[in-house]
Amino acid sequence: MPTFGPQHLWFLLQAAGWTLALSAIAFIGGGLLGFGVALARIAPNRVLRGAASAYVQVVQGTPLLILLFMIYFGLAIAGFDQLPALVAAGAGLTIYASGFLGEIWRGCIEAVPRTQWEAAECLALSRWQRLTRVVLPQAMRLATAPTVGFLVQIVKNTSLASVVGFVELSQAGKLINNSVFQPFIIFVTVAIFYFAICYPLSAWSRGLERRLNVGRR
Repeated sequence: MPTFGPQHLWFLLQAAGWTLALSAIAFIGGGLLGFGVALARIAPNRVLRGAASAYVQVVQGTPLLILLFMIYFGLAIAGFDQLPALVAAGAGLTIYASGFLGEIWRGCIEAVPRTQWEAAECLALSRWQRLTRVVLPQAMRLATAPTVGFLVQIVKNTSLASVVGFVELSQAGKLINNSVFQPFIIFVTVAIFYFAICYPLSAWSRGLERRLNVGRR
């Protein structure tokens, strides 16, 4: 019977690279879409606010696993061409991330004191100018640490992409275990890879939180 060796370790390393790539796709795509959601959530238009709120509720109330199934299998059942695994996984994680990042950023924008909006309004700035020149720079300071923290959740949730056939880190571990039947050493190694990816991000998030709060002590 074959044993766990360097070739399997190399396979896991390659899968870790795909995990990082999928995380980057989800974070960048989800960030762009989530920023639009955050702006819609604070828009003066009631219909726009309601639509954005409904989007957030649907995304946050739908398990990521179901979302991935709907995109990968649902589109095929509806008569569309089946998406490649990377595209389906990236789309599902992007939608998932946008719902949460949008709410994180909406909360940070609304956490900026109302007096800042009023002071900017006294300077005869338009709503867009008040938002971009006064409010968003302050909201970014509040949002940096929780945003980096959520990135850790994205990395760990990429493990669900295996349901659409995407070979990321955890799926690579399953494939190796099916051939060598050494689950303990394989999944301990997989856990070490995840720790090596996620711990620096968690430490960075805590460091940013401490650094950005220095002026408030």
